[in-house]
Amino acid sequence: MYNLGVKISNFADIKAVAFDIDGTLYENWKLNCRIFPHFFAHLFFFSCYGLVRVELRKQEQIPDFYRVQAELMAKKMKCTPEKAQKKLDDIVYYGLRKYFPRFSPAKGTEKLIKRLKENGVKIVFLSDFPPEQKGEIWGLKKYCDLCFSTEEYGALKPSPVAFFKMAEQLGIQKEEILYVGNNHKYDVIGPKKIGMKAAWFVSPLKGKLGKKSKAADFIFWKYSQLESFIFDGND
Repeated sequence: MYNLGVKISNFADIKAVAFDIDGTLYENWKLNCRIFPHFFAHLFFFSCYGLVRVELRKQEQIPDFYRVQAELMAKKMKCTPEKAQKKLDDIVYYGLRKYFPRFSPAKGTEKLIKRLKENGVKIVFLSDFPPEQKGEIWGLKKYCDLCFSTEEYGALKPSPVAFFKMAEQLGIQKEEILYVGNNHKYDVIGPKKIGMKAAWFVSPLKGKLGKKSKAADFIFWKYSQLESFIFDGND
């Protein structure tokens, strides 16, 4: 197991653990396999959508996020913003919902989250997509103290805006929050830049091959490893 960067020396220092949802509370390959027909059927749309999200991530905060997103999509797709917004709703915001109900969280997630709650640690779910898209998030939402999307603040990760808002709403210092995510740039570099701690969830293959990070406080590919690290300080 690899633990690089500044180690979390004392569990008492952590007052909140925030989890990215997509690719973190579940393994990415499961979603990719399930949505492939949907993605292929809307290949042009998703090609445009990917480019637009890259543009949106370059801006720290966008006051009217959904309007700007629709306008950028309209330019890419050569249609009206109204039609672009309908496509966004039909294909992404509502279109993807049907693929999530039968999902189950990654092994060990509920056990860890429940143990954290029992120890008085606040739980946050933060995603670049509306959490409502996942319903009750496979039975985990009931443990949440805070659950929101970065889109609400017009600032996709790795913008610091949503991370600051999280700390502010929790009433907790940034240094007392551990952020857990699977995307190094968004979920590790993003929160680390403002002083949060970060744990990087990688695939078993990357983990066993010794994937490294100078930024992450901890790298794991099984939630039992993260649980041991937080509660026992083992690496």
